[in-house]
Amino acid sequence: MRFSNISVEQVRFFDKAAVECQSDSIHDGEVYPWRLCSLTQVEELKCIITLLPFWASGIVFATVYSQLNTLFVLQGNTMDQHMGKHFVIPSESLSHFTTVSVLFWTPVYDKFIVPFARKFTHQERGFTQLQRMGIGLVISITAGVLEVVRLDYVKTHNAYDEKKIPMSIFWQIPQYLLVGWVEVFTFIGQLEFFYDQAPDAMISLCSALSLTTEALGNYLSTVLVTVVMKMTKKKGKPSWIPDKLNRGHLDCFFFLFAALSLLNFLVYLWISKRYKYKTATCRAHS
Repeated sequence: MRFSNISVEQVRFFDKAAVECQSDSIHDGEVYPWRLCSLTQVEELKCIITLLPFWASGIVFATVYSQLNTLFVLQGNTMDQHMGKHFVIPSESLSHFTTVSVLFWTPVYDKFIVPFARKFTHQERGFTQLQRMGIGLVISITAGVLEVVRLDYVKTHNAYDEKKIPMSIFWQIPQYLLVGWVEVFTFIGQLEFFYDQAPDAMISLCSALSLTTEALGNYLSTVLVTVVMKMTKKKGKPSWIPDKLNRGHLDCFFFLFAALSLLNFLVYLWISKRYKYKTATCRAHS
């Protein structure tokens, strides 16, 4: 993937804000600050504007990521949580495998993946920040596979009304590990991207802006769950996400998220190919 050239040149109509007009003056040579901006302010605004599309793409990704603490837990509650005869594993505790995955993949990425990728991409960091984020978005598309297997077991053994099915909860571990891998690529890459591409005077603001994607992703996830439950509930038939998951279609909901992730990735490719790294342009005016 080659990411090169939304640049500040495409939003240069903002330059008009720095052009002084007669109406901008108040008295004795003073100007009205809300009508005339400095060149630095204009350049900083243009830099922020060009970052917003990537911020929006992060919201959709965070929506998928939010299922880690919601639907994954509900899925685990329907599976066999025993380890041995007496020890029961809370399904919420499996999210620790995501943390383990991040701790594992972060040094692996820096020590092995980056040097290997550098041989082919000739990039100092192995991948550009946009490429790194894009790889994470691709991996996030692979959702819902375990739920297909789980529902197939339910159908084969007619276990629709069983509270627990004899399928070990440890089958969830790969998807938790996968989420951690995605986090190393996308979330860390996004933080680096916003930090590097922000004007010097707005680094903290842009870093905070990237963190808001997770909060907004949780809100969007709640909206989608509510809408899907209302639209898929028919007379005599439960919604995709009923109280008894064995009678629902949680796999369809996961595939809906996969479709959203694919669409988000295609839009991300489009905006990335038009983007030009502008660290020098923005910071030269800071």
